[in-house]
Amino acid sequence: MAKIIIEHEKCIGCGSCAAVCSKYFEMADDGKSKLKGCEKNSAGNFELETNDLDSAQTAAESCPVQCIIIEK
Repeated sequence: MAKIIIEHEKCIGCGSCAAVCSKYFEMADDGKSKLKGCEKNSAGNFELETNDLDSAQTAAESCPVQCIIIEK
């Protein structure tokens, strides 16, 4: 099982992750990225566990501020 994490406060809202991987990423009302179907955890980050990373790794690599973490 892998985990996708967005460090929400670091996000600059460029939208590259949502453009590359719309399966998991979308833009929130505050203009920053969020994981679809997830809420913020106690640290203020979004987390999602999945068996299929699909293009999430590419989204993480495309992030200019490197706020997307993939834990395998």
